[in-house]
Amino acid sequence: MKKHKVKQTLKIVSAAVALGLTMQGAAYAGSGPGYEDPNNWPQFHRTYNAWHFSPLSQITKANVKKLKVAWIHQPGNITMGQQSFPIVIDGVLYYISANNNVWAVDAATGKTIWHYETKLDPVANEVFYKAASRGVTVGRGKVFVGTLDGRFLALDQKTGKEVWSTQLTDMKKEFGALFSAPPQLAGNVLFGGTTGGDQPIIGKIFAVDADTGKRVWTMEIPKNDPKSWPSEKARSEGGGTAWWPGTYDPTTDTIYIGTSNAAPDYYPDERKGDNLYTATLLALNPKDGSIKWHRQEVPHDAWDYDSVYETLLIPINGKDTIVHLNKNGFVYVMDKDNGKLQNVWQYTENQNFTSGIDPKTGEIHNPNYPEVGKQKLFCPNLLGTRSWNPGAYNPNTKLWYSTGMEVCNTVTGAKQEKVETINGLALGLSEITLVDPPGKKGDGWLGAFDPATGKVKWKIRFDLPPISAVLTTETGLVFMGDFRGSVHAYDGDNGKELWNFNTGSGIRGGIVSYAVNGKQYIVVPSGLGSHVPGFLSGKFPEIKTLPGGSSIIAFTLE
Repeated sequence: MKKHKVKQTLKIVSAAVALGLTMQGAAYAGSGPGYEDPNNWPQFHRTYNAWHFSPLSQITKANVKKLKVAWIHQPGNITMGQQSFPIVIDGVLYYISANNNVWAVDAATGKTIWHYETKLDPVANEVFYKAASRGVTVGRGKVFVGTLDGRFLALDQKTGKEVWSTQLTDMKKEFGALFSAPPQLAGNVLFGGTTGGDQPIIGKIFAVDADTGKRVWTMEIPKNDPKSWPSEKARSEGGGTAWWPGTYDPTTDTIYIGTSNAAPDYYPDERKGDNLYTATLLALNPKDGSIKWHRQEVPHDAWDYDSVYETLLIPINGKDTIVHLNKNGFVYVMDKDNGKLQNVWQYTENQNFTSGIDPKTGEIHNPNYPEVGKQKLFCPNLLGTRSWNPGAYNPNTKLWYSTGMEVCNTVTGAKQEKVETINGLALGLSEITLVDPPGKKGDGWLGAFDPATGKVKWKIRFDLPPISAVLTTETGLVFMGDFRGSVHAYDGDNGKELWNFNTGSGIRGGIVSYAVNGKQYIVVPSGLGSHVPGFLSGKFPEIKTLPGGSSIIAFTLE
């Protein structure tokens, strides 16, 4: 009898252990940076090192073909598609849809918990970057939004009720400078920048107290220095915004945030100088906004080559090192403590704006500048070698997975006339046309790179350049989406496709993964949008025929 009880007890313990291992297997498989809080996707890139990596291990190369739709959430508004990067914390998924509609959804069922419809100033309908919303930030019991009428906004995380709202820009005077991407947290400081790099404004980075909304500091990005700007007029119309989310490194108490091109984009004649701090990666003190160091990647930018993309922190030679892609098609590898260059490598296959960049100094050799009245070819195009959709780094394969577009543009420079309307751009040109690279057909790709050297492990070609973010997981899977709406899962070791599913509309936003009740999910925002498809349709007419949409689609194993 005692033996029977012991056996039963052992069976129960064994079952419990097995269940525990199953649940843990869905949620955790390693330790260290990039592995913290494995069940959740608590911030924009999941972790501060911007890897877009999930430690979850329930979905593998062997069973990924068994992924099925678990639920679909449709917000009902499809203007500018679905560009968001969902946040998932403790079984609740938070996301944003067009015109700053904020949603809290049960991450296991897709059922709406609450919905907040932001009451926008009518001026938001007049601007160039109207409707586009790309995410929220969650923390300190609140959901934070950067609004399309120039505010930071805080909602109660449990109820969706407004907690505070702070107006930061003068929309009419600053040509519709607004927040299309979510502000980020650095402790109790909420920080972020606006659109407007292509408009005649002074770009700014704003910081407020995350609990009260009170302004803490504001940084003007165009430096007040005659060596950088020949006149106050040039500086005051110099653009240089920080329109994409920065990241906060809590280990050094540092904000990393990149800035956009200088304006007018292709007419640099009246802004002689290096035009600091445009096209620059900044390392800031979150307490006062002071600059710890800076790395200007494109001095005197005349090609619309922003420096705003994700700041990867990757261990190289035993130390976390910054790996930073610029729109110009080069990757800058630098010391995270001082910005000192360790390498610069060419990411794009086609570039002609320089004969090369010095890997030790970053100097752009023999820059090929636009000229007034003369049509010239420039590669990469104004959208960059890649758009803002982040890549993903896997600490197991030690590869960085990221997309690219091989498209150039012809530009005829022109003297910039006064911009009269709130939605006007200061591009400094009379003509711009997207074209094939010389002797080749324009296309796009997903590639696997050694982030330190740029050595290519594999590439997959797409006839329409992909513009979705990339996700990689503990089990070596790589997920991304394409223009026609298919989400793909690849083997991170060799690029072999293992699974795909057509979501019905192009994929632009952030694919994420999380676990609820021991079950791993992959979530895909579906809905073609942003200004990029419009620009690319000039080169790829099929894009004009592709359907719009907006939905959040969750997948799990059957």
